[in-house]
Amino acid sequence: MTVIETERLALRELGADDAAFILGLLNEPSFLRYIGDKGVRTLDDARRYIADGPADSYRRNGFGLYRVELKKTGDPIGICGLVKRDSLPHPDIGFAFLESHWSKGYALESASAVMAHGRETLGLGRILAITDPANARSIRLLEKIGLHFERLARLRHDAIVLRVYSSDGSDSTRAAPRT
Repeated sequence: MTVIETERLALRELGADDAAFILGLLNEPSFLRYIGDKGVRTLDDARRYIADGPADSYRRNGFGLYRVELKKTGDPIGICGLVKRDSLPHPDIGFAFLESHWSKGYALESASAVMAHGRETLGLGRILAITDPANARSIRLLEKIGLHFERLARLRHDAIVLRVYSSDGSDSTRAAPRT
C-alpha cells in the first residue's frame, strides 16, 4: 500500500515480498556502521525483521518505516519513515538508502515528505531524530528538513552516545502526540 508520494518517489508499507531488498539494505557497509547490525543474514531473518518491526509498527502506531521506491521503475532504493521507540518520548524519523542511490536527493525528498505526513496527516506535534555523531551526511539531512540538535543521549545504558534532534524547541516532557 502506497502511503506517501513525491515527484519521483513512492513510499509504501514493507511486506514479506521485500525480504531480499531488506536483506541487502541492512547489510550495506554504511547501514552496519551508522545504524548497526540487526543480525539479518537470511531471507527468513529479513521477513522476521519486517514482521516484528515495520509491520508491527503500522498496526500499533499507524506509521513505521516505509519502502522508498522510484516511481518510474518501482525499484526499491531505501527506507524512510517514523519509528516510536520506548526509549524516546516522541516518534523519530529514520532513513537508510542503498549506497548506489546516494547523492541524488532521494533521502531529502523522502524525509521531507515523511515530516509533512507526520505533521499534516498524523497530527504529530513533535518529531525527533537520532544519529551517530560521526554520520555527517545524516546530520546535514536532518538540519535541511528543519530539525535541530537538542542533546546527546544513550537509548540503552550499554549503547553508544547518539545525537538527538527535534522538530521544535519545546520541552521533551510535553504531552505525547496523538497517533
